[in-house]
Amino acid sequence: MKDYNTSAIRNICLIAHGGTGKTNLVEAMLYNVKAIERLGKVADGNTTMDFDAEEIKRKSSVNTSIANIEWNDCKINIIDTPGYFDFIGEMMEGSSVADGTIIMVSGKAGVQVGTEKAWARADKHSIPKILFINEIDEENVDFTKVVDQLKDTFGKSIAPFFIPIRENGKVIGFIDVIHMEARRYIPGGNDPMDIPAEYESEVAKVRDMLFEAVAETSEELMEKYFGGEEFTPKEIISGVRKGVDDCSLVPVLFGSATHNIGVKRLLDTCVELFPAPNEIAQRQTFKAGTDEEIALKCDEKEPPVLFVFKTLVDPYIGKLSYFKVLSGTITPDIQLYNVRKEEAEKIGRLYTMVGKKQTEVKKLVAGDIGAVTKMPFAKTGDTLCSPSNKVQVKYFDFPKPTLSLAIVPKEKGDEEKISSGLSKLRQEDPTFTFQNNTETHELVISGMGEQHLDVIVNKLASRYGVSVTLKEPKVAYRETIRGKAKVEGKHKKQSGGHGQYGHVWIEFEPGEQERLTFEEKIFGGSVPKNYFPAVEKGLQECIEHGVLAGYPVVNLKATLLDGSYHPVDSSEMAFKMAAHIAYKKGVEAAKPVLLEPIGSLKVLVPDSYMGDVIGDINKRRGRILGMNPIGKGIQQVDAEVPMAEMHKYAIDLRSMTQARGSFEFEFVRYEEAPANVAQKIIEESKKD
Repeated sequence: MKDYNTSAIRNICLIAHGGTGKTNLVEAMLYNVKAIERLGKVADGNTTMDFDAEEIKRKSSVNTSIANIEWNDCKINIIDTPGYFDFIGEMMEGSSVADGTIIMVSGKAGVQVGTEKAWARADKHSIPKILFINEIDEENVDFTKVVDQLKDTFGKSIAPFFIPIRENGKVIGFIDVIHMEARRYIPGGNDPMDIPAEYESEVAKVRDMLFEAVAETSEELMEKYFGGEEFTPKEIISGVRKGVDDCSLVPVLFGSATHNIGVKRLLDTCVELFPAPNEIAQRQTFKAGTDEEIALKCDEKEPPVLFVFKTLVDPYIGKLSYFKVLSGTITPDIQLYNVRKEEAEKIGRLYTMVGKKQTEVKKLVAGDIGAVTKMPFAKTGDTLCSPSNKVQVKYFDFPKPTLSLAIVPKEKGDEEKISSGLSKLRQEDPTFTFQNNTETHELVISGMGEQHLDVIVNKLASRYGVSVTLKEPKVAYRETIRGKAKVEGKHKKQSGGHGQYGHVWIEFEPGEQERLTFEEKIFGGSVPKNYFPAVEKGLQECIEHGVLAGYPVVNLKATLLDGSYHPVDSSEMAFKMAAHIAYKKGVEAAKPVLLEPIGSLKVLVPDSYMGDVIGDINKRRGRILGMNPIGKGIQQVDAEVPMAEMHKYAIDLRSMTQARGSFEFEFVRYEEAPANVAQKIIEESKKD
């Protein structure tokens, strides 16, 4: 590949609902530019971009992958992202370095929730958009119906550029609305043809729709439109380019990824309409260590700045860091400064990527995308810059994990290998977390959904040779008391020689602090002071296990009131044992209760699903605290729900709302569990 300057680079991200054909579209693009010799298919597991074993097995993308191609004297970096919601982190990484996005739409399914989310993502970050309606060659695909649906959903920015021509239900060509010409498909290309008479009214309607969108891009074009004057093709392209840049206009194209229809025309449109990296605002950048914002210039001659947007950790080749050059020129063997780690990073060999294939290059200029291996400190989200020009690019906030499950090793002794493998996988996927719960003695992994965690488990097995299963994690219950009890604890043992003697009277009552509150009110030296710490230590040991179900006891106050000792047989151990005896008797007599953890739930949900969501929260023993409209038909539901009822909420909410709902959930406090719930937990603990 020849060298390209910044103005000849296009960075294009494909985002959409899962299963719409993004990866097949990239395959067709690669085939058209002769980067591959045959057209692979996702269904056959032989595409260039879905090269991971999990992707081949699932026949869908789970990772973001990159390919660079040459088209019309431009270099296009194509970023193919997963469409399934469990892998939203990958989509966020890919779209974070895009200067334009192709939103794929299923011709058969029309606008889906993934289409809406893709649009929202592009809108949030002001990324120019093109809509590509796939599967146009299918008999039951109604192009006009899909366009109308797009306009109903996304407004008047929708601008169809072409109309498919059908004969006997089959697409045989297209009408170019801008240039008012028709073309018939032939093997390897297309030929001119007359616009069929039956399409004239539809062409007029679409052309007027396009002209209206173009007119809104400038006052001059608006005046010409209302004056009834025709726009020239040059004016249309100029207006469209401006509208695409400021996201007020979204061209609609169509084709078939699997049958390579309309793909070249899409590439032409991307080069013609999408901006180069130096024509749009760069990511928000700050002077390192401050809140002072800096305008970063995307210019080859500026000091080098690169942003690491994705990390791959391969057991064989090591760590591969994908990055975008935001400023300057990157060459092999230069030394940059990692702002987060405050360490020098040496850039080794530079690569461009086509799927998993690496091609070594001598330089990468501002706006380009590449990869480098074995940087010791760099991780996703890092900024690397010149030591003399320390700047930091704003990182993107990944959503919090929504589903947690406990890992169970299939082989004893694999715990260390599991932790090591998860640490490496975490480097390339910041949307999952894991931690050892010291209370329940479980390793708990958290992610975006069942598929996400299943992929992590499978990668553990395939890459690091560790097999595990997943189960619902234990809930960290607590116990406390509601009453007051004064009890005696006496430990007396005689076995020849020195015996053991410890004797205490302790009063137990609810305390104000979570941990044990210990006091003593001894009069007359019935228990010597040097044994007070032993009594307290004995109680501290006891509160780790309650008398109902063995859970830690909280908010307990214990007051040492009286007792006795033996001048020879008493010892610290004897008084610890006496405290143990008193604890069991006292807590049992002081009305012990089970406490369950309660979490704060915030759900964002469209109005139409409110009834289902609120009903479901009530079934989970939740309390609705409030409902607040936040705009665009979305409500925020605030509630408090027992954490034991929330393990599969991510799955259930997705099902209830067709994946349009989202939520955050975090622990807030403990509350007394209802009697029927407590009884069930106590019985289960006895079985364990």
